[in-house]
Amino acid sequence: MTDLDEFRAAKDDYFRTEGPLTEAQRATFAGLRYYPERPDLAVRAAPEVFPDAEVIEMQTSTGHTALYTRWARVRFPLGGHEVALTVYRDTMTGDLFLPFQDANAGGDTYGAGRYLDVHFLDDGRLLLDFNYAYNPYCAYNDGWSCPLPPPENHVDVAIEAGEMSWDGAH
Repeated sequence: MTDLDEFRAAKDDYFRTEGPLTEAQRATFAGLRYYPERPDLAVRAAPEVFPDAEVIEMQTSTGHTALYTRWARVRFPLGGHEVALTVYRDTMTGDLFLPFQDANAGGDTYGAGRYLDVHFLDDGRLLLDFNYAYNPYCAYNDGWSCPLPPPENHVDVAIEAGEMSWDGAH
């Protein structure tokens, strides 16, 4: 079993007992759907840190806003295209956060987009492993308020990795 398989099994276990699902959803929950692992979608990219990082209000699924620091741009090739995405920092924890919407949104993946937690590598680059891309909790239950990927993080390329949409949502 790979690290990714273990991660996915643990997430399914969490959803069976806690997480965003309602009791009714848990009663029929058989696990989340995922794309097969794609090692080529574990991207290493140098962050282009914005010289004047600004705090922005990111819209949420409930019409509220959440504060994030617009921190850096990452560029990398994907499916024959050059992709550029913005990485944000959580204003409270400092964690790196990449909300994005790809060409599969509304089809194989949640319509509003997905999230990716980003990690530093020892050489200063960032690891963007899209195999770990996940749906926000509002994809499963309208009771959650989730930041929506800003337009600058909408890409016309399909990122066929990570978590897919779930038929039992809502």
